[in-house]
Amino acid sequence: MKSAYDIISSIQNRPQFSKLSRYKCIDRICSSFSAPLQKMIKFTYIKNKTLFFVLNHPGAKQEFDNNIQSIKSALKYAKPKECQELEIEDMKAFVSHTPSVKKSHATLTQSIAHYKERAKGEFSITTKDEKLSKIFSTIQDIIKNRYDA
Repeated sequence: MKSAYDIISSIQNRPQFSKLSRYKCIDRICSSFSAPLQKMIKFTYIKNKTLFFVLNHPGAKQEFDNNIQSIKSALKYAKPKECQELEIEDMKAFVSHTPSVKKSHATLTQSIAHYKERAKGEFSITTKDEKLSKIFSTIQDIIKNRYDA
């Protein structure tokens, strides 16, 4: 019986899933960068045999430009097995100046609907257990205090 890895790799090698190998190659190349540089990569894509890195900070572009020659030479001599079919002739990076949309805490709290308390705390406690009746009475007092406010 085939393992899950064998099944997934056989599916990925089919022609209709050729883009999966492209993304796998890009992920392998990105994983060779340092962790801070990996965090500054927004996304990557390949166009006209050029691998583009879209970065979110100008400092990341400077760091990338400093290391670009070593990255290119390393890929020429030791291509990862995921990138054997891909022809990458050049690598370029640029900074995207579009702000990334992140929900702040203020917008999250505004989106939560708050409703006025409709309960008045008028219910009878019919339990015979003293602990439960005390708990119910404290709940009843809390509801009555909120209703009066």
